[in-house]
Amino acid sequence: MARIPDDELGRIKSEVSLLDLVTRQGYEVKKQGKDYALLCPFHDDKTPSMMISPNKNVFNCFGCGESGTVIDWVMLTQGVSFKHAVEILQQSNPSLAAKTNPVKKTTVPTLDCPLSEDADDPTVLLEVVEYYHQALLDSPEALAYLDSRGLNNPELIRKFKLGFANRTLGLRLPRKNRVAGKKLRGQLESVGIYRSSGHEHFNGSLIIPVIVDGDVKEIYGRKIAPSNKLTPGTPFHLYLPGEHGGVWNMHGLAVHREVILCEALIDAMTFWVHGFKNVTASYGTNGFTDNHLQAFKQLNVERVLIAYDRDSAGNKAAEELAKKLGKENIHCYRCHFPKGMDANHYALEVTPANKSLGVVIRSAEFMGDGKPPERQLTIEMDRSAPLAASVVPPEPKGPTEAVVSDHEVTLDYGDRHYRVRGLQKNSSYDVLKINLMVEIDGLVTVDTFDLYSAKHRQQFIRLVASECNVEEKVIQRDLGQLLMQLEGLQDQAIQETLKPKESEPYNMDEAEKNSALELLKDKNLAQRIIDDFAQTGLVGEPTNALMGYLAAVSRKLKTPLAIIVQSTSAAGKSALMDAVLDLVPEEDKVHYSAMTGQSLFYLGETNLKHKILGIAEEEGVRQAAYALKILQSSGELTIASTGKDPQSGKLVTEEYRVEGPVMLFLTTTAIDIDEELLNRCVVLTINESREQTAAIQQRQRRARTLEGLLASNQSETIIQQHQNAQRLLRPLAVVNSYAEQLAFADSRTRTRRDHQK
Repeated sequence: MARIPDDELGRIKSEVSLLDLVTRQGYEVKKQGKDYALLCPFHDDKTPSMMISPNKNVFNCFGCGESGTVIDWVMLTQGVSFKHAVEILQQSNPSLAAKTNPVKKTTVPTLDCPLSEDADDPTVLLEVVEYYHQALLDSPEALAYLDSRGLNNPELIRKFKLGFANRTLGLRLPRKNRVAGKKLRGQLESVGIYRSSGHEHFNGSLIIPVIVDGDVKEIYGRKIAPSNKLTPGTPFHLYLPGEHGGVWNMHGLAVHREVILCEALIDAMTFWVHGFKNVTASYGTNGFTDNHLQAFKQLNVERVLIAYDRDSAGNKAAEELAKKLGKENIHCYRCHFPKGMDANHYALEVTPANKSLGVVIRSAEFMGDGKPPERQLTIEMDRSAPLAASVVPPEPKGPTEAVVSDHEVTLDYGDRHYRVRGLQKNSSYDVLKINLMVEIDGLVTVDTFDLYSAKHRQQFIRLVASECNVEEKVIQRDLGQLLMQLEGLQDQAIQETLKPKESEPYNMDEAEKNSALELLKDKNLAQRIIDDFAQTGLVGEPTNALMGYLAAVSRKLKTPLAIIVQSTSAAGKSALMDAVLDLVPEEDKVHYSAMTGQSLFYLGETNLKHKILGIAEEEGVRQAAYALKILQSSGELTIASTGKDPQSGKLVTEEYRVEGPVMLFLTTTAIDIDEELLNRCVVLTINESREQTAAIQQRQRRARTLEGLLASNQSETIIQQHQNAQRLLRPLAVVNSYAEQLAFADSRTRTRRDHQK
C-alpha cells in the first residue's frame, strides 16, 4: 500500500471538523467552556466523559482513555483500517478532495461480523471468546499487561483462550437499524456480553473464560488500565451476570489428588505458568461454589492447598472453607504468603518463582484438628533446567541424609564425602554460593563457587576429577543431587524467616487453676488484692496499687486504660510499676527502660496486642510520646519504610504495623508532661510524705530478718496465683444501670477524655 503523504494527513486532521462529524453521526454534545462533552461510545459511560476540543480538532475520554484525531474517530466508530478511514473522510468532504490528490480507493472491505446470526447462545459465547482471543494476540497493550503480571506465556494464552475486549466487537456487528443487528445485540445482552445500555460488558478488560466440555460456563474480566485512567468507581473485576458457573482448569485437576485453590484466576494462572498444573480458583473469597465442591468429590480430591491472599478477608475465607471441606473428608492446608501478598505479587517479587512457589506449597500448614495426616506431595513442577537434564542416573547407593550444624552441612554419596559451608549466607533464591569440600579415599579438593553457575560447576567437576582420580560424570551426578538437597535446606531456612514468632502459651495444671479460681471468687477481692500487694513487698499506696491492677487487667478490653506514675526521683514510682507488673503473666507484658521515637513501629504485628507496654524514666516517655499517643488513640501504629528485599535485593517500600489495643504503663519524673499524652492517661502520684518514707525504711530493715526471708518465699506463691488468675480472665460486657445518673465536670474539652476514662 502506497504511503499517504504527511501533508495530506495534516490537511485532513485540521480541515475536517471532528465536532461536525460527531454531530452528523447523531451523538448529543454539550458545550463546556471551550470544549464539548458527550457520552463516550467506547465504554459504558453514565456521565459525559468524552471531550472534543474544536481548537485542536481532537477527542479524549477521561473514562476509558481513548483519544485521537478525526481519523482515529472514524477508525474506532466504523471499524475500518487507517487507509479506509482516510478514504471515507475524503469522499465525505469534496472540498478537501479537490485540494489534495485523492487516495486510491482501498480494496479492503469493511470487516465482516465475527458472530453467526442464527447460532444458539453457547455457540455465540464461544465465538465471542474466540474474537476476544484474536484481539489479545493483536494487542500490544494487552500483551504488555500480561507481561507485567508474569503471564505472557503462549501456551497459557492458547490453552485457556485468554482474550482482550478492545471495544471493537460492536463495530463489527450489523447496524442497529437492521434486523440482524438488533437480534444479535439482543442475544449478546441475554448472555451477558452486552449491557442494556448497548455497551460491551467487559470493555477494556483482559478476558479469562472458564470453558468446560466445550461450553463457556463463566467469563472473568480484569480491567488493564491503571486506576487513574478510569472513571472513579469503575470496577476492576467483572464476571458474567448471574451465578458463577464452571471450574477453571478441570483437566489439570484430574491427574492429582492434591489441588491448589487460589482466590483469583490471575493467581491460579501464576501457579500454572510456573509448572504447578493442578491448580484452580474460586471466584473471590466468597466464590467457592457447589460446582467446585462437586468437582473435587468427582475427582476424588484428598487435599486442598488454600492459596488465598494473606489478608484478613483471605484468612477468614480460608478458615470457613477448611471447615466446609473438612466435613467432606477433604484435608485442607493453608499456603502462607508474606503479609498482604497474593500468589502473583509473591511470584513477581521472590524469584525464581518456581522455587519460591514451591516453598509455599511444601510448607503449607494443616488446618484441621489434631495431628495432620501423612501428606505425600503429588505436586511436581515441570523441571527442565539444564542442570537437571545433564545429571546422569544415580548409582544404586543413594545419598545419605544431610547432617546440618550451625556452620556446615555434611553428607556422603557412596565413598565420596562432601562438606558445605556458607549455605546460611544465601538469603536470596538467585544465588547458591557455597564453600564445598570433597574427600575421596584421602584425596581432598575444596573451592568456593556459585552452584547455580554452569561455568563454575564445570570448573569444579574438572578440578575434582583431576585431583581425586574420579570420572567427571560421577561428580556431575553428585552436584545434581547436592543441589536439590541444598535447595530444600535453603527453602526451609527462608520460609522460617516468614513465619511470625509467637510465644508459647502457659499450661496450668489442675491445682494452679483451682488456686486461681479461689482468688477470683473471693467476695472481698479488692481488699485481697491490696493485701497481696503488701505481702509481695509494696509499702502503702493501696489506692494506686488497686488502680494499677485494674488498669493492667483492662488490657484484655477493646479500649484499655493507660497509667502514668508521676513523682520525684527515688520516691517509689518504679516500685509501684514493678509491683503491678509482677502480678501480670510474663507473656502479657513488654517492659523497657526507654524507647526511641520509631522503635515502637517495628515491634511486630501481634507483639503488643492485648498486652501491657511498660516504659520507665522520663527520657523514655519523651522520645516515644508521639508514637504512644497514636497507639493509644487509634489502637494501632503504621509506618512506611524503605529497605532491601532479602530475596530479590531490590529496594522496596514496606509497611510496618503494630496492632493494638495495648495498655500503657509509664513512669516519669517530669513535672510538665506532653498534654496530648497526659489527657489520654490516668495519672497516679506517689505518696512522698515523711511517714511513708519511714514505713519503707522499716520494710527494708524487716526484709533482712528471718521473718522477711520467709515472707519473700511466700510472695512468689502469691505472684504465681495472680498471674494464673489473670490468665483465666476473659472480656465481658458490663451494664451500669446508674450510668445516666452520674455527673462529671464539663468546663473544659479535656474532660471529654477524662469522663470516658
